[in-house]
Amino acid sequence: MTEEHRVHLSRSAPPAYKALAAVSKTVGELAAANGVDDRLKEIVQIHTSQLNGCAYCVRVHVERATAAGVTPDVLAQIPVWRDSGVFSDRERAGLELAEAYVYIHDEGVSDEVYDHVGGVLSEQEYVALSWILVAINAFNRIAIAGRYSVPPRDDLAGEDRDAASGAAW
Repeated sequence: MTEEHRVHLSRSAPPAYKALAAVSKTVGELAAANGVDDRLKEIVQIHTSQLNGCAYCVRVHVERATAAGVTPDVLAQIPVWRDSGVFSDRERAGLELAEAYVYIHDEGVSDEVYDHVGGVLSEQEYVALSWILVAINAFNRIAIAGRYSVPPRDDLAGEDRDAASGAAW
């Protein structure tokens, strides 16, 4: 199968993609209702997408993070967050949990990570952030499997509209 003939799951099965988009919307509402702000939500989605190698989702969430007020300096520090002083304890806990979800096949969410993150975030924040991580990992897999391209683009509103309609990519 060549890149030109890759199946794009969002176009090939719009009802399934729309259902995932609906889950993502619900997860965003859950996050907002439980104290997970847009900055934290976008930072963990960017890091997850970076670790999974999903250029498309990195693009989308960097744009959303920028719209939420995340500075270029903070964005540049995400891959080296453990050695950076620009993240709050909550953000560091979220980034640690993001890594656990990306590498969940290694040992699940270890007791050490669970206890550390649970000592920083409330149970409701942990649940909401976990659902965000489940959703972004699913979107990463869709975009990576289909080799979704990352052309020059400056239409985040158009992407949101396309994603909501199931017409993305």
